[in-house]
Amino acid sequence: MIRTLPAALVALPGLALAEPDPADWDAVLEAARGQTVYWSAWGGSTATNDFIAWVGERVAEDHGVTVEHVKLADTADAVSRVLAEKSAGQDTGGAVDLIWINGENFAAMKEADLLFGPFAEDLPNWRYVDVEGKPVRTDFTVPTEGYESPWAAAQVVFMYDSADMEPLPSMAALLDWAKANPGRFTYPQPPDFLGATFLKQALYGLVDDPEVLLQPADEADYAAVTAPLWDFVEELTPHLWRQGRAYPQSGPRQLQLMADDEIDLAISFSPGEASAAIADFRLPDTVRTFVSEGGTIGNASFVAIPYNASAKAGAMVVANVLLSPEAQAHALDPEVLGYGTVLDMGKLPPAARARFEEVPLGVATLPPEALGPTLPEPHPSWMERIEADWIARFGTGD
Repeated sequence: MIRTLPAALVALPGLALAEPDPADWDAVLEAARGQTVYWSAWGGSTATNDFIAWVGERVAEDHGVTVEHVKLADTADAVSRVLAEKSAGQDTGGAVDLIWINGENFAAMKEADLLFGPFAEDLPNWRYVDVEGKPVRTDFTVPTEGYESPWAAAQVVFMYDSADMEPLPSMAALLDWAKANPGRFTYPQPPDFLGATFLKQALYGLVDDPEVLLQPADEADYAAVTAPLWDFVEELTPHLWRQGRAYPQSGPRQLQLMADDEIDLAISFSPGEASAAIADFRLPDTVRTFVSEGGTIGNASFVAIPYNASAKAGAMVVANVLLSPEAQAHALDPEVLGYGTVLDMGKLPPAARARFEEVPLGVATLPPEALGPTLPEPHPSWMERIEADWIARFGTGD
């Protein structure tokens, strides 16, 4: 939907409309009342669509803001719309007010000055955000600098069958266990995202200086940094399912191997996946999850506001509601989304913390405080080179 400024305003050359100041929250709330926020977000999941509808009900009831979910197949479609508007000189009255955005598109919009802000750290509910333990100030190594606001967290966990094994604290322990239990572990075949994530998680557990992973790979001694990883994979491979001669092609296929009792250990990027699979009878009820000592890789989902959005105040209200303990606890419920929270339980008042304690996480889901620190995603260039290297060295599976 294309929206234009009222003719009376257009007729006054040189008139500048005041931008809402996120530091003046009362003024933001006043400006937001009566606005309609067009939220561009992926529309491929009924659960996600229902959650966005729930958020819309909350902001309508509490703040008089209407949310219209513009369902996307690809986030880049919203970015292209904003870019086209800028190219046409439409610097106000834009059609996109809020975007559920990913790292690649955030970097592109930030570089092209297509974002409103900074606003995120002025939101009233930012005071509850876990800025130490969650990757909320960088998005795949790009500093957010307040130009996007987090609303959900994902983190690597390992699913294991507690009838057959105990949690493994490190990659060294995983290797020892695999040698003692040949054929009982595998990971999706890179370049599958989960398979590549296992390699990155292993590298984190083996590298001397993890900080190097946050820089582009070509700015480091790539061969020296990754040498321990390839030594580890070389030693691990013969003890994998089918001796590493074949790999599951995806996360769901890996899950099926566990359901069929062919493996006892699998990787997931969703702390609630095991519980959901148990509830759906896709995994045995003895499956549980653990995280490695020192933390596991995680990332956050963010929302951003285009520079020319028509309803900036309303969009900030929606972003703030997404950070509320009520919305975060609602999203944590596996019957709603099962998404991890970006909030710090220690910062919440008792009544807000009680919301999370009351969420039925499921038998295999670790509570938020048990997930440990979240390690930032390495710079994307590490994944590209590691995937290519793995395929060249080990990619012989059928």
